Amino acid sequence: MNFSSTPTLRTVRPVMQAAFRLVTGFLFACHGAASLFGVLGGAHGGGTVPTLQWPGWWAAVIELVGGTLVALGLFTRTAAVVCSGSMAYAYFSVHQSNALFPIDNGGEPAVMFCWTFLLIACLGPGAYAAETLLKRGATAEADDGMAPVPTP
Repeated sequence: MNFSSTPTLRTVRPVMQAAFRLVTGFLFACHGAASLFGVLGGAHGGGTVPTLQWPGWWAAVIELVGGTLVALGLFTRTAAVVCSGSMAYAYFSVHQSNALFPIDNGGEPAVMFCWTFLLIACLGPGAYAAETLLKRGATAEADDGMAPVPTP
């Protein structure tokens, strides 16, 4: 039996994909907000990352902006690729030198976010994405309800 073709799974997939995108983007944006504004416990247990400091401040901006875009479903694939790349960079520049495996070097969140955003970039935003709604609105505006006039 092919479960992927069952009507229920075909109906639920875009909605679950959207929920996955929304939760992932929201959690990532929370990391950025914590580092930039000192909310939600702040950066690394308190405070903020110094403005324009490399790479911490830039990573926090990517987390906040990229996470928000992914959560909203706006420029989803591009934002997800940037978020995935930033987490790959974080893993290899910060965590990997401490130990071989992510469980030993504290890099599990970076690895999980990296692969999660790569999956979102490959699958797309799913249902209820802002970019889909904007495309529908633009199509509706362009379509005035009249049939095209054939050209001679």
